[in-house]
Amino acid sequence: QVVLVESGGGSVQAGGSLRLSCAGFGYTDSSMCVTWFRQAPGKEREGVAGIYLSNSRTIYADSLKGRFAISRDNAKNTVYLDMNSLKPEDTAMYYCAAGYPPLERWYGSEFFRFWGRGTQVTVSS
Repeated sequence: QVVLVESGGGSVQAGGSLRLSCAGFGYTDSSMCVTWFRQAPGKEREGVAGIYLSNSRTIYADSLKGRFAISRDNAKNTVYLDMNSLKPEDTAMYYCAAGYPPLERWYGSEFFRFWGRGTQVTVSS
C-alpha cells in the first residue's frame, strides 16, 4: 500500500510561484511513475507532469512546458512540482498519483492505482 500526501497549495497572485510536494509513504516501487494531475471546477482532470522513478525521466503537458517543473528527492521519497508564472487558469485542485502508465499514456488516469487527496491552488488576477 502506498499513501501519497500532497502539500504546498495556496493562494497566489498571477505571475507568482508555488512548489507542491507529494510525499510517499509505504512501499514505493522504483518502476512506478508519479504524475501530477489537476482538475478545475467543471473541467476534466488533466495530466500536468510526470516522472518515472526508474530513470527520472520527466514529461509535461505541452501547454505547461517552461512554466512547470517536476523533480524528486529520493531521500525524502518526495516528488515536487514547481510552478512559475502562474495564471488564473492554473487554478485547480492538484493531485499526485503513482502507477504504471506506458510512456505515451503518462497522463492516463486508468493506469494510476494510488492517489493523494489533493491540494488546492488558487491564482488571482
